[in-house]
Amino acid sequence: MNKVTLLLALGLLGSCARKAVPTTTSAAGPGTSTVAMEPALPSVKATNTTFTYLNAKGKAQVNLKGNKQGANLSLRMRRDSIIWVSAGLAGIEGVRAVLTHDSVRVMNRLDKTYFSGGYDYLSKLLNVPVSFAQMQALLLGDYLPAPSGTTPKVATEEAGRQRVSYPLADVLVERLLQAGTGRVQQLKMSDEATKRNLTVDYTDFQPLEDAGLPFAHSTFIQAQQPAAGVVTAAINYNKVNTGRERLTFPFAVPKGFRRIR
Repeated sequence: MNKVTLLLALGLLGSCARKAVPTTTSAAGPGTSTVAMEPALPSVKATNTTFTYLNAKGKAQVNLKGNKQGANLSLRMRRDSIIWVSAGLAGIEGVRAVLTHDSVRVMNRLDKTYFSGGYDYLSKLLNVPVSFAQMQALLLGDYLPAPSGTTPKVATEEAGRQRVSYPLADVLVERLLQAGTGRVQQLKMSDEATKRNLTVDYTDFQPLEDAGLPFAHSTFIQAQQPAAGVVTAAINYNKVNTGRERLTFPFAVPKGFRRIR
């Protein structure tokens, strides 16, 4: 399953974490493990998406030790509820994944396997808590406040951009916010002790039709650690629609597929 684009992105997200951070049970759903967050400070001028539904199409490419894997990508969301991802080539689907607050389901048509479980599996696999909120923010380029009990540092840089930083266990989390729009332009996570780091750059901002809010049509993820070297993942959308029109999120495992536990 480590060849699935979605899980590679998750791996990149967790690659700079050395120790698991304390978690609490969220009211979002039974068994949901997530980090309790402080409300955003008034001094943090971040602007997040507010759509009900999102439908996006594009391409994704992952480069792991020189091994490049590309795919056509379809992304659907109902905000704060469900994330649906489909990846394939030449009109043939290879992978489908559905994430809710308390469940993760991934189906790999290439090897006829599927996974169905909770975020605890991904948290153990990546050695860092993974939650629905984190995945949603990563894919949308939204801002996540600091963990409960932590006060972030807010610095104003050239051209009025804000850099917001705070510690998360052994990891330093930094977000660079655009001046004027308040959109996240860059996310950085670094662990000096292990020399692991993650950088996510959001570019090609275009206004969404329904709200006019700038949305990054290009996301570039780069992770570096001593053992694996540099791993990158690029997502480029050529179509992004948002609104209140209902979307479907189908997920049915064909007969004969083997469950991965």
